[in-house]
Amino acid sequence: MTATHADFQTIALVVRPNTDGIADSVGSVVDFLRRGGRTVVFEEQTAEHLAGGFDGVRALTAGEIGAECDAAIVMGGDGTMLGIARQLAPFDVPLIGINQGRLGFMTDIPLEGMLDVLAKILGGSYKAERRTLLEGRVRRDGKDIHFGLAVNDVVVARGAGAGMAELRVDVDGHFMYNQRSDGLIISTPTGSTAYALSAGGPLLHPSLGGVVLVPIAPHALSNRPIVLPESSQIVIEIVRGRDCSVNFDMQTFASLQSQDQIVIQRSPHAITFLHPEGWNYFNTLRDKLHWNEYPSGEGKLN
Repeated sequence: MTATHADFQTIALVVRPNTDGIADSVGSVVDFLRRGGRTVVFEEQTAEHLAGGFDGVRALTAGEIGAECDAAIVMGGDGTMLGIARQLAPFDVPLIGINQGRLGFMTDIPLEGMLDVLAKILGGSYKAERRTLLEGRVRRDGKDIHFGLAVNDVVVARGAGAGMAELRVDVDGHFMYNQRSDGLIISTPTGSTAYALSAGGPLLHPSLGGVVLVPIAPHALSNRPIVLPESSQIVIEIVRGRDCSVNFDMQTFASLQSQDQIVIQRSPHAITFLHPEGWNYFNTLRDKLHWNEYPSGEGKLN
């Protein structure tokens, strides 16, 4: 995909807080963008953590970034990306991830050489990739009491000191099963490399239109992960269980009671990642999951 230089004139920076040496990296990005004639703004919490060390850079809320900015550069790990992606999803601001974390499935540009990569992306040489989100509502006594968005997953789980939870799951109005387990992960394809993977779920290519349900330590070994159409509406009811909760990307939470229902479906919003030209999903999997074994006599793929 190509774009023109004028497409990216106002750029927001979102930075993971409390990271040693981050100010130097941020400074190099700010200087680079300004030299290119671009306007730079900080997400408001980023501005607070950088303690006013950059003159002339405005601090904006997520809503203001959505209204004013052509792209957002996220410097951090996937947690930083998840937090801002949910906030910017309604505004369709494309996201560029510079990896200051460890795994970095979504923040895929390494610090080393980042300015060269940014120059190419902002100059119009990039690969754009759309990712779907889930939305969930907690319904109690017929009323919605909590709403959340998830890039990775919605997780319903028992309390740390409680016994197994019993969950009833309905899909598109049809009873699916009653499950006794430690909980249930409802994941997007993006989230299939996160908690769902550690719980034994399958990897879903991001271009797939699917939602995966992965039981957490189910009582019956016949309760296996299942992939549903992305058009599905999933209703999970707390039949019994103490201290249950639902979380969205492990970042926002709601406490649950017996007979509460969590209604989950695909969000109408999506997010767009801008990757360097030549990026592909399988390179990321090989790198992050250490798929480093190659057939005898064959070299590493590019």
